[in-house]
Amino acid sequence: MKNFEYYKPKSLEEARELLLKYGEEASILNGGTDLIVRIHDGLSHPKAVIDIKGIEGLSEITYDEVDGLTIGACVTLNQMGENPVLLEKFRVLAEAGHTVGSCQVRNRATMAGNIANASPLADTATPLLALDAMVKVFGEEGETEVSIHDFFVWVRKTCLQVGDIVTGIRIPNYGSIEGIYQKHTRRNEVDLATVCATVIKIDGEVHIALGSVAPTPIRARKTEAFLKGKVLTEEVIEEAIEMVLGEIAPIGDIRASKDYREEIVKVLIRRGLRELIAAM
Repeated sequence: MKNFEYYKPKSLEEARELLLKYGEEASILNGGTDLIVRIHDGLSHPKAVIDIKGIEGLSEITYDEVDGLTIGACVTLNQMGENPVLLEKFRVLAEAGHTVGSCQVRNRATMAGNIANASPLADTATPLLALDAMVKVFGEEGETEVSIHDFFVWVRKTCLQVGDIVTGIRIPNYGSIEGIYQKHTRRNEVDLATVCATVIKIDGEVHIALGSVAPTPIRARKTEAFLKGKVLTEEVIEEAIEMVLGEIAPIGDIRASKDYREEIVKVLIRRGLRELIAAM
């Protein structure tokens, strides 16, 4: 591990100044469950590590019927999983967060960090895509919001510019949310997703999001359009599965072959849509 400068700013303005000073050679420390591992393994060599956990307002979960749910960037995944509002109104997101790593990891890891890494298989990315979440970003123009659909650009690349800081994630308020998050892995616990999927119905419309089947987590928009207004019969479900296969581009790697991922997608979509039938 190479030496680096450690900073713990007290404000977003101070943190942004440090990020601009060091540019691409700076890294934000939040949960640290990815950054510290990458530094230790020699995959990342920052000259400055900027710890944002001391900045006021980033560790809160708030909810109201106008703005919906807002989860601060420093809220841990275990805190999300214990929050009564998430469990009642946005359970699919709490369940996805609960699949990340071990309990010890979730005591440190955050959803903001999970999506900022921009991994195609990020556990919390597919529920956020399905829920049409907004990412709150502090940057040159102060705090703005970016649609989660514009946030992911490529593998481990987001739309964030140098100096930008994710301050939280906001999810709109909905009348009803039904459905499930599913994660297929090589072993039952503490593993990365071979394929993950969120299949939910929001106020009567089906939303489908998938991870580890493209360079970024994706929404199956064509399939959603096909399902709009249709009764979910077994025939319709099988047609939808074939449409989903036309929207994905999985690769083969150490965790699974391309063909295996396609087969798992079929299973997860079928199971997810049948879950919606059961919830009716």
